Amino acid sequence: MRLEGRVAIVTGAGQGIGRQTAMTFAREGAQVVVADIISESGTKVAAEINAAGGKAVFTSVDVTKEESVNDAVKQVVAQFGRIDILVNNAGVLRDARLVKMSDADFDFVINVNMKGVFHFTRAVAPIMIEQGSGVILNASSVVALYGNFGQSSYVASKSGIIGMTKVWARELGPKGIRVNAVAPGFIQTAMLAAVPEKVLAMMRQKTPLRRLDSPQDIASAYLFLASDEASTSRPKWHKRSCLQSFSLMRPLERFGHRPIEIFHEGQHFVP
Repeated sequence: MRLEGRVAIVTGAGQGIGRQTAMTFAREGAQVVVADIISESGTKVAAEINAAGGKAVFTSVDVTKEESVNDAVKQVVAQFGRIDILVNNAGVLRDARLVKMSDADFDFVINVNMKGVFHFTRAVAPIMIEQGSGVILNASSVVALYGNFGQSSYVASKSGIIGMTKVWARELGPKGIRVNAVAPGFIQTAMLAAVPEKVLAMMRQKTPLRRLDSPQDIASAYLFLASDEASTSRPKWHKRSCLQSFSLMRPLERFGHRPIEIFHEGQHFVP
């Protein structure tokens, strides 16, 4: 098993990509902390994992509140003694055109999507530094690279995540901690439930494989980055051997023709 014995926190794990990531990590031997603000869905995911023979616990957390995050992290350390993997997956949408977007909606998205990532990473980093190892994975989005109509707050939050990932990778890399961001396109989750089929068809036509990715596709990317495979392999398009400071994987390209691109130490590579 690729994550045998490791302790992983997955935020926003009550549904969608977070749920699939938690279940995938558990199948690969991780002890998973299902972290979510919605107790009903989070408890259900943890129960599903345990029923399937995995190991999981649920913890209720509001990523926008520093105290809530700190308490959750303390509980995990008290129970498991360490934290090996953090997946900052929790995210929300409050879309509107610029002239109609309220301050309240803008702030809500920034607080959950970006400040929540900051809160959890800041709380977990000292533990990983003391261990001398760890993996931090942040959920960005392809819209952070291209923008998207009506998503000023969402694009701002996901762009901020890319920037923070670059900074933290440089700060924490020498401490033995890998920090990466995954930037998916449109994924088949509940977030797309209200999108008309005509629009979904257009999205599919603009992807290389003519389909939308599933939560499992993204969970598999997280699994690779969390595993030892990511710490030892060097993709052939890396120009030099050095500490991995930042890699942005784009499994689903919405607008262009490239299925994946990597950003490594500020350099842009296309395999």
